[in-house]
Amino acid sequence: MEPFKNIFNEAFVSLLATYLKARYSDFDIDRFEKSVFQDDFENKELKQRMRHITHCLKQFLPQNFTEASDLLIAISPKLEGLANMVLPDFVEVYGIDDFDQSMKALEVFTKHGSSEFGVRPFMVKYPQRMMQQMYNWSKSSNEHVRRLSSEGSRPRLPWAMSLPLLKKDPKPLLELLENLKDDPSEYVRRSVANNLNDISKDHPSFVLDVAKSWIGKSKERDWLVKHGCRTLLKAGDTQALTIFNYSNPDSMELSNFELDSKVKLGEKLSFSFTIDSPKELQKLRLEFAIYFLKKNGKLSKKVFKISESICKKYSKSVSKYFSFRPITTRVYYKGVHELSIIVNGKEFDKKQFTLI
Repeated sequence: MEPFKNIFNEAFVSLLATYLKARYSDFDIDRFEKSVFQDDFENKELKQRMRHITHCLKQFLPQNFTEASDLLIAISPKLEGLANMVLPDFVEVYGIDDFDQSMKALEVFTKHGSSEFGVRPFMVKYPQRMMQQMYNWSKSSNEHVRRLSSEGSRPRLPWAMSLPLLKKDPKPLLELLENLKDDPSEYVRRSVANNLNDISKDHPSFVLDVAKSWIGKSKERDWLVKHGCRTLLKAGDTQALTIFNYSNPDSMELSNFELDSKVKLGEKLSFSFTIDSPKELQKLRLEFAIYFLKKNGKLSKKVFKISESICKKYSKSVSKYFSFRPITTRVYYKGVHELSIIVNGKEFDKKQFTLI
């Protein structure tokens, strides 16, 4: 699979330079391209490449921010998708002291890519002014702009700076999210769910209150609420499980729990189990947890979902496996690990296995 960083390659830089030259005759294509590729460009990662291009653009665009950003606004429709994020990055770096022009630019850029990272420094420097801007954007006729109002205000947006004030007090977000909870665009509703999920990591009771007030109005909103509570559900939060009508697991029992005693790196660990109950199982959320052995010798728990279903039987048997195929996001260490079964938030017995 092609690394994401390669969206910023020679072809992209050449295209960007060509578009700018067409709008700004003083733009020096040759010197711009040389400045981009002279500084160990190949070894830079995605955001490092983006920021490097931003700094290079500054050298060859008009030094007045309004003039420079207007040029970028003009070429923005030609740079669709992920590569477009170099444009809001320019605003993030060089527009922080020009609020109105920056908001104008970021609104245009997000229609062709996303300005979710570019708005973050403004959220920190101008918290009240930006919340009003986000509210205004939540009323936009353009779904990409509406999504920006939710995605850009996420307290814990991945790969972006956090928003300390909203992590401390998420209440200013409520009116914004209320505007968007029934948005006709699934793209926007998914962002609202992600915002709620971010909030739940610092203020679970806030999100539980929102969930109780929002649920039950439509299947689209119910999906949003559930997705917004996914961290709470994975953590086995009793209130969250109750909101979504999962059966009480206290009367259930785990039986026939079998687990491979050993697994080789690169192969599959198989396990199986049965859930029994004196009454119909009804709504079931089945998960398993692996306690991965870390480099320091301690165990670190990670929960994985198996299935959700309505089971009108008194017993349910499950067979499953976990692949220890090497992946870039996790390092596996040889030695003794543990695996447990989780039913509707309740963790049952653990068994050990050895990764060899």
